[in-house]
Amino acid sequence: MASNSSLLPVDKTLGIVLAALLVVAAGVAAYARLADEHDNYARGIALAGLRAAVQLAVVAALIGWVVKHQAALLGFVALMFAVASRTAGRRITRNRTWWWAAVPVAAGALPVVVVLVLTGLVPIDGIALIPVAGILIGGALTATVLGGRRALEELKLRAGEVEAAMALGFSDRDARLEIARPAASGALVPGLDQTRTVGLVTLPGAFVGMLLGGASPVSAGAVQFFVLIALMAVQAVAVSVVLELVARGRITRVPAL
Repeated sequence: MASNSSLLPVDKTLGIVLAALLVVAAGVAAYARLADEHDNYARGIALAGLRAAVQLAVVAALIGWVVKHQAALLGFVALMFAVASRTAGRRITRNRTWWWAAVPVAAGALPVVVVLVLTGLVPIDGIALIPVAGILIGGALTATVLGGRRALEELKLRAGEVEAAMALGFSDRDARLEIARPAASGALVPGLDQTRTVGLVTLPGAFVGMLLGGASPVSAGAVQFFVLIALMAVQAVAVSVVLELVARGRITRVPAL
């Protein structure tokens, strides 16, 4: 039976339910043949679940040591950024231009993290830096992937319109921007909807986590509000930067010369 301080009991029942949910998710994806030109999502779901289990186990074992050593703490944050950049880049494109994805991830998340540290809102020598940086880097990752993929897919589908705009005197960049901007902007919709419905549809993780940790509802609400506003800023910057990189031909889906 769960205690008042625990959201879910960590026992055999939880393991069985998690395994069943993972099988259902992969099975439904396989039945519906959910895939794109690169990925079979049934296989991807299964592997993602297994990876998550291993990674969380490792992090849970190391986190107590990491937060006691500032160099290790900063190294862990750097590792989070590196993994996010590679994940975003490889989701957007399979050629050598993938590494440009590090730019929108950094442009979105890094300034906010630096401001939080410099203002003292997040101490650099405690556990708070890891979850806050993780939330912001994760938001930048999601926005970069969605914005980059949608922009490149739109340019591929409407290549004739891009050429027509160039024939009318638009530069390469401006022609691509005109076509790709509406599609890439759609990457902001999930974050906007989450912010609009917070407290009515969902109670996000930061809010619930603080309540379980003993914080007052007012403090938990203030922190969650900050997280949502910071995420909107991070994602707006990330989408704008990845759109610019696609428009300038820095990120492509054709073989890089």
